[in-house]
Amino acid sequence: MRTFYILESVNNSKFPYRLTIRQGEKILLALRVQDKWPGQKSNIFCIREENGELEPSIEEIERVSVISLQRFGKRLSVVLDRLMKKRCDFLFLKKKYKKKDGEYEQIFWRTQKALRERRPKVKLTTYRTDKLNIIIGSSEKYPWKFPECSVERAKLTVGDYALKDNKEILAVVERKTFDNLLSEFGRMPIFHQQLGELSTYKHSALVIEANYSDFLKSDKLKIYTPTFAAKAIAELYALHPHLTIVFAGNRKLANEWTLRFFSAVYTHERDLPHEKVTEIIERYEPQ
Repeated sequence: MRTFYILESVNNSKFPYRLTIRQGEKILLALRVQDKWPGQKSNIFCIREENGELEPSIEEIERVSVISLQRFGKRLSVVLDRLMKKRCDFLFLKKKYKKKDGEYEQIFWRTQKALRERRPKVKLTTYRTDKLNIIIGSSEKYPWKFPECSVERAKLTVGDYALKDNKEILAVVERKTFDNLLSEFGRMPIFHQQLGELSTYKHSALVIEANYSDFLKSDKLKIYTPTFAAKAIAELYALHPHLTIVFAGNRKLANEWTLRFFSAVYTHERDLPHEKVTEIIERYEPQ
């Protein structure tokens, strides 16, 4: 089902345009905006239009297919199917009243170009302060270290390390050394089944304690040729497109990558966006 970004002119002097994002009969987002596009301005202030039936517009200005609709923190990011003016996002905020109880809503429409020219202070969307709860698979003989984390040993159905929040598994990582991965090349059908199960988790990764270049060196390979190893690795990427595969270089860096990965996943999953952003993402059906 195609999703469209639609801009219309309306009879309102302060907010003369309506911007809607529609998927079939569903209106995912309807905003009154003050200009046709943010351009070089830092942002455009918007207000939500939640009147059920939208009043007739004066004119439809443009209608463009939406390629992508995603949430990044408190931002709803939109990518349009055109060459110019294709990326923008909507920042949904809640502010407390200064002189009375309660909150009010602020929505800002921003573009990639405006953000680049303003060069705002860098602030990561995922920044953790809470302690992580990490499960180490009981089969791991010499496990990685996770300082300042709550760690427990347990049997995992797949993977070697898992991030847990309450009783829910948020992310899973399968660890492989250089020799481990070479061994898996000899039983690829079984390895594909294992990685297929790993990919069923929303956040999953295969983390390798070696560099990709190590698998292309004849003196390091015992049985296989560099060409075969390269083809085998390419097959892993091709058959498991939703699985993150990382060549971390060595054990220490693989451990560090996994800790930062778990931290980012935890923060993103616990970050409560504006309820409207959540509603849009839940109703949106990617093509």
